[in-house]
Amino acid sequence: MTLPTLPAGLSEIADRYDVLLCDVWGVVHNGRESFRDACEALARFRAERGPVVLITNAPRPQAPILEQLDSLGVPRAAWSQVVTSGDATRLLLAQRAPGPVYKLGPERDWPLYDGLALQNADLDHAAFIACTGPFDDVNDEPEDYREAFVGAVARDLEMICANPDIVVQRGDTLIYCAGALAQLYSSLGGRVVMAGKPYPAIYDLCLSEAARLLGRPLDKSRVLCVGDGLPTDIRGANAQDLDVLFIANGIHGAEVVGPDGLKPELAADLLRQEGLHARWAMTDLVW
Repeated sequence: MTLPTLPAGLSEIADRYDVLLCDVWGVVHNGRESFRDACEALARFRAERGPVVLITNAPRPQAPILEQLDSLGVPRAAWSQVVTSGDATRLLLAQRAPGPVYKLGPERDWPLYDGLALQNADLDHAAFIACTGPFDDVNDEPEDYREAFVGAVARDLEMICANPDIVVQRGDTLIYCAGALAQLYSSLGGRVVMAGKPYPAIYDLCLSEAARLLGRPLDKSRVLCVGDGLPTDIRGANAQDLDVLFIANGIHGAEVVGPDGLKPELAADLLRQEGLHARWAMTDLVW
């Protein structure tokens, strides 16, 4: 079992990299407030080393995510570009226009469909499902959708999943994301197409943006991914053969962080169980 190396801060390893691809929720903020030390670390890397591309499984296009980052106090100095799962999803939705589409998710996600010429329909008359999450992510659970999904699977409706995350932290609470619904849909025999992490489309967008910002071709050995989610951030980085810094005090914090801090043996064992690896690990992102 190979233990991840535990740098005291990003400054110890920053000179190895030209670009950061950094997860947002769980690393930069928790949905209620930004993490000051993490924002400072990203701003220092950007000022001293190179571009910081925030890569998020938020199922909306970039604009409302920028508003959210501003509202949570994430300084614009901390990032160079933001790429969302919603950006990747729009490419998949455009290929399926005019639909009709059944929109599964809260109304705040509807900017995802702007300008795509998709017709709306109820589930009984839709040609496919676009899932951005539960209708009510505070109270709904995946099992609430089982009966509707059974009927949709019987009609062989494809689901486009805009956010592969299963859960995410909002403050101190874990809430279900679109990935949890897609997981249930797939278990019932349904066809699912994923857009965000850990799938290639969103990384293709991020690496393209990073190269544009650098002004030269990327050396992938000098790209560092930062994230807290094993099935999304870590798996995605591993699939792209990119170095990864595992931030332990996110959704897996209860499993690998004790009273005395991060336990590298626990982190390595958790990663091993999922067939994953991380070159580096920190409790929280700091400079």
